[in-house]
Parts: sequence; C-alpha cells; structure tokens
Amino acid sequence: MEAIVYEEFGGPGVLHLERLDPPRPGPGQVRVAVRAAGVNPLDHKIRNGWMEGAFPTLLPATPGAEFAGVVLEAGEGVTEFVPGDEVLGWSATGSYATEALAEAASLARKPAGLSWEEAAALPVATDTASRVLDELALAEGETLLLHGAGGGVGSVAVQLAVARGATVIGTASPANHDYLRVLGAVPVAYGDGLVERVRELVPEGVDAVFDASGRGALPASIELRGGTTDRIVTIADGDAAELGVAFSSGGGPSADRLGANARLAETGELRVEIAQVFPLADAASAHALSEGGHVRGKLVLLP
Repeated sequence: MEAIVYEEFGGPGVLHLERLDPPRPGPGQVRVAVRAAGVNPLDHKIRNGWMEGAFPTLLPATPGAEFAGVVLEAGEGVTEFVPGDEVLGWSATGSYATEALAEAASLARKPAGLSWEEAAALPVATDTASRVLDELALAEGETLLLHGAGGGVGSVAVQLAVARGATVIGTASPANHDYLRVLGAVPVAYGDGLVERVRELVPEGVDAVFDASGRGALPASIELRGGTTDRIVTIADGDAAELGVAFSSGGGPSADRLGANARLAETGELRVEIAQVFPLADAASAHALSEGGHVRGKLVLLP
C-alpha cells in the first residue's frame, strides 16, 4: 500500500509518499480501501508538533482522521460489515493512505447517492458541529455567533443551527459572504470593529458563540455575551483557558450521528462544500492551503 508519512515535526515539506506493508485488522476492526480522505486543520497542527499535549504522536506517522472507502477485510468479532461494503468514518491508522484500519464501531454505511469526496468530508465536520451545538444547548429562536462560518466545520454548523431554528451570524472574509447567505447565515466581516458590526444586527448581544476559526475572536465574543464566558465554545483557540472559555476537543465519534448526517447530505438537506481535491501524493500542497486558513469548505485527498 501507499501512504503519506512524516518522520519529524515541521512544515508541509516533511510529508512524503511511501510504500508500506498493508495493516491487518485486530478484533473489532476492519481494513478498508480508502477512496477519499478528508483534510482538517487539526492535521497540520499535529504535523507541526503543536498538539503533543492533547494528541501525542508516535513517529513515523500517517496523518488523517476521516475517510470513505470499501471494506476489504473484517477482523475477529465484526459482524456488521463484510468485504465490499461502502463505508465512511474515522481511521485508526491515518487516512492519508490507500488502505487504513478503522474500528467497526466508528463507521457508518455510505449512502449510494453520496460521492466519495462528499462522504470523506463528513465525519469530522458533522460530528464536531453537532457536538458543539449540543454543548451550547442551542435552541430555537436564539442567536448564534459563529466564527469561521465558511470553513468545513463552520459551514456544516451554520446549516445544523439554522435547522434548529436559530439565527446564525457568521464571521468570514467578504469573498465568502454570498456563500454564507445561501447556507442561511447573516455574514459579517471578522477583524477590528467586529463587536460594533454584530451589535448593529443584535444590539442586545448574542445567546451563544461557536469559535471554529481560532483567530483571536474570543475577547470580542465575551463582550458580545455581556462579559460572561458562559455558552462560548472554541475548537481552535489555544488561549481559551487563559480567558476562561471552554475548549471542546471532542469525545468519541458517533457512528449513529454520522449515519444520520450522511443521509441528510444524500438528500441535499445538508450541503457539503468541497473546496479542492488533491491526489494523495500532493498532500503537502493540501496542508499548505489548509494552513493558510481561508479555505471555503473541505479539502479532500484521492488515493
């Protein structure tokens, strides 16, 4: 099999393609032929060595958490999947590869109407967005301020929040404002003057804040919440603890929730935006683009 590997922490240039022996599934695992792998901001943060406290990495390592593919082999005790089944979910060995292992409990069946690229873009973004909205207890009639609304997680969170009956104010660059309107959000530009721009829309402030960008918007968010850190959650700002803001690093992935969101995507009720597709061997270019921080939607690798 082929896989992207890095032996040391560093920039995108540490990533390279190697030939490796295929992994063998242990009890409760399946071996999958990867058809597409999602690229997430966490991937380059781990590659840089910035996340060792939360996600210790044994080098050499293969990046990637999410994928879609075809089951090749089922390990001992696996009864829900057989070779030939099309699945999506989370990898246990790194998804930037032609083959990967996954816990059977972390997989959902891929709906026939979803492309491989769309399916691979779903696990991390939909699970993270759903989990954080639950943590915020976002309810019908409330107003959510969502930072990074045009990104992979943000664009899904906009749609799920709107479906709950909430009003979403989404921060993004002006180039993404029309896109956010299509998703159902009210767009605002991030940066200096954010508090004033949001108050023009909601003078009384916002009910909850979801920070998916990690670009220093938490102080403004606290001000817009009336000075409290209650009901503010970030998935990207390393200064959260210093400000007393909750950092959501995630729990175990939910295959049931993934399956439900995949069915919504198949019917068009949940829009999946693919920003760009790269061949597996060009993973370094995908990481460089992701690290720039202005990607609309998801980046996907094709083995």
